[in-house]
Amino acid sequence: MWFKNLQLFRLTGDFKLNPEQLHEQLLPAQFRRCGSLEPASIGWVPPLGRDAELLTHASGDAIMICARREERVLPAAVIRDEVEERVREIEEEQMRPVRRKEKQQIKEDVTLELLPKAFTRSALTYAWIDPKQGWLVIDSASAKRAEDLIALLRKSLERFPVMPPVTTQAPATVMTQWLTGEQAIGDFLPEDQCELRDADDGGGVVRCRGQDLEAEEVRKHIEAGKLVVRLAVTWQERISAVISDDLIVRRLRFEDLVQEQLDDLGDVDRAALFDAEFTLMVLELNRFLPALLTAFGGEQVNA
Repeated sequence: MWFKNLQLFRLTGDFKLNPEQLHEQLLPAQFRRCGSLEPASIGWVPPLGRDAELLTHASGDAIMICARREERVLPAAVIRDEVEERVREIEEEQMRPVRRKEKQQIKEDVTLELLPKAFTRSALTYAWIDPKQGWLVIDSASAKRAEDLIALLRKSLERFPVMPPVTTQAPATVMTQWLTGEQAIGDFLPEDQCELRDADDGGGVVRCRGQDLEAEEVRKHIEAGKLVVRLAVTWQERISAVISDDLIVRRLRFEDLVQEQLDDLGDVDRAALFDAEFTLMVLELNRFLPALLTAFGGEQVNA
């Protein structure tokens, strides 16, 4: 149970539900499979897996939840080909052109006919709520998947006010200063990967991978006005990740120094290992996240 990405949201209201109460609140929105004519379905599943009963899993103050989204896979090309074939048949048999409105109706009919035959695919999105620290942390780099999970929470709880954290200094400016030596880095050590972008919208993008970021080539891009919008870093030799200027943390990895703490567990079942990993991950990230925000000047008050 190691998160691979972090999307951060601050709780902006009181959250007073304990894990059991939250489970009860989530039950009405429990996951169910797509109906034959439904393009997608989303709902809550037990974080511990299909053999578990609770829709929550707690470790200290942190409560893990998990949303499952299932969608029918109906490629646009398949629909387009079938629509074109039917349009061609009508035009040949009735000797008339098919107008746009009629073509749209044919497309809708084709979609309804093919949807029940389409394969389905599903994906899990994990998150944890920490009322004491004031966090909702979502394991996804996709803004859409994060929005879907938050919307499902709001549907289940009637209201769930959150907002992304905002720092006093722009992350892109600070990360650029790290590479030019203009600002102390602290516990964050830049690695060999970054993305630079022109400050103007629509400007050029330069991606560096396996690159010495202190090289003259990188410095020239910065001198030309590009800002660092993504940067691979290591934090205290415990966590490595790619930090973005929108504060999304990608490619999160807990280094051996952290994972070795689980070596003494011995032979345990899946549930015990899940719980131990979740507990350790929360402890590490409860140190990492404040350090991340502090590196960018701390959070704005009432942002």
